[in-house]
Amino acid sequence: MSVAPIHDYGRYTIYDLDAMPEEGKRYELADGWLFESSPSALHDHTADRLKDVLKEAAKAAGAEMYVAGGSNDVTTPAGVRKPDVFVMSKDAARATIESHARTFYAGDILIVVEVVSPRSGSEQTDRVRKVREYAEAGIPQYWIVDLEPEPKITVLDRDGDAYLLAREVKAGQMFSGDFPFVFSFDPGALGEFE
Repeated sequence: MSVAPIHDYGRYTIYDLDAMPEEGKRYELADGWLFESSPSALHDHTADRLKDVLKEAAKAAGAEMYVAGGSNDVTTPAGVRKPDVFVMSKDAARATIESHARTFYAGDILIVVEVVSPRSGSEQTDRVRKVREYAEAGIPQYWIVDLEPEPKITVLDRDGDAYLLAREVKAGQMFSGDFPFVFSFDPGALGEFE
C-alpha cells in the first residue's frame, strides 16, 4: 500500500534557515525544505573570478551595476537561494540594502549564474530545478558555468515563463555580449590565478 504525502511542501521556514549553524556551509530553502551546498575551492575561485570580470566590465562600460553572489540570499517563488553570481542595477541593490531587507528580490536580477560542481548533490538542482525556478522569478538570463571537462558557459534566455538555450561558449572562445553591459572574456580564464 502506498501512502500519499500529507503535503507537497516541507515544514521549514526562513527562520529555520537563519538558525542554521555557521560551519562554513551554505544552505538554501526551497519549497519548505533546507538544502546544504558545500562548494569546492575551485567552485568558489571560479565564482569569484567571474564576479571580478563582470565588475571590471561594468565599470569599463560605465554601467551602474551591482555584481554579487555566494553569501547573498535571493528570494524566488520556491524560497531562498544563494546564487554563485548575480547582476542587478545599483539602484535596485541600494534600495534593498537601505531598506534592511532580508534578501534580494529575484525580480530585480538581470543575470543569475550557477557554477556547477559535477557529481555533487547540487548539480541536478543547478541544471534542472533552478532553470524552472529562475525563469518563473522573471530573471532575464541564466548562465550555467561548467568546469569539466573544460570550462564552458551555457546562456539561457527567458522566453515567457521558461528559458531557451541561447548559446554555449567554451574555453578558447570569446564570450561576448551587451546585456546588461558590454563584456568579453574567455571562459577558460575563470580558472586562472592572477
